Amino acid sequence: MPTTLTLKNIPDAVYEQLKLSAEAHRRSMNSEAIVCLERVLLPAKVSVAERLARARELRSALPTGKFKARDIDAMKREGSP
Repeated sequence: MPTTLTLKNIPDAVYEQLKLSAEAHRRSMNSEAIVCLERVLLPAKVSVAERLARARELRSALPTGKFKARDIDAMKREGSP
């Protein structure tokens, strides 16, 4: 059976973000809080094959030839996002 949890002293910024997120997803704040907790505490297991497929999908969406390995390495050394 589900358990009831009462949260106290929620920082204003967290409360506002939860409220905005709930509105954006058309959920109650309670449902949104549960979804957020599940996402953090019960992360879905992603297989290596699924992760590689997603990486390839993202890579194929990039403009061709725009990013070279040496450019990416240079950005990493510089700390660029």
